[in-house]
Amino acid sequence: MKNINKIILLVGLMGSGKTSVGKRLAKRLDLPFVDGDQEVEKAAGLSLIDVLKCFGQEEYRAGEARVMKRLLQGNPCVLASGGGSFVAEQTRKLAKEHAITIWLKADVDILYNRTAGRKHRPFLEGNDSHLKNKLEEYIKEEYPFYSQADIVVETKEEAVDNTVSRVVDAINVFLKA
Repeated sequence: MKNINKIILLVGLMGSGKTSVGKRLAKRLDLPFVDGDQEVEKAAGLSLIDVLKCFGQEEYRAGEARVMKRLLQGNPCVLASGGGSFVAEQTRKLAKEHAITIWLKADVDILYNRTAGRKHRPFLEGNDSHLKNKLEEYIKEEYPFYSQADIVVETKEEAVDNTVSRVVDAINVFLKA
């Protein structure tokens, strides 16, 4: 693959594989990996859960948008976005200008299997018995925004390296178009 001179922005719901695929994709493309959620935590000086508890969802999203604006105007990298950050119009607009956007699309069962029992996901706090319903709500609300990505790659129950290979193939096809 020729040198990538743009940001590769991975979008999708929590559990879609943005971080695990992103880290390996960055190695494969010889680019730095940046985790959007970690950057929000650094900027706030708090965990994502604490940012939500202290400031509420609206301020959380505003802070996330500020961080994404900074990151999307930065150097080429593989950037794993926060789950809902691509919903923000400003972020989508900047991504269209500065990035190749890749939606890691997963069905509700895969998302459920990857997120059940995880305590560090601030938007999925609570009882796992309600998790599938919550994920289905997010799918209904957010998939229309994710569908605006340049590339869609279905994530499956497979080895992460297989997903990475499919993402690399999709980027190659996109760059040749």
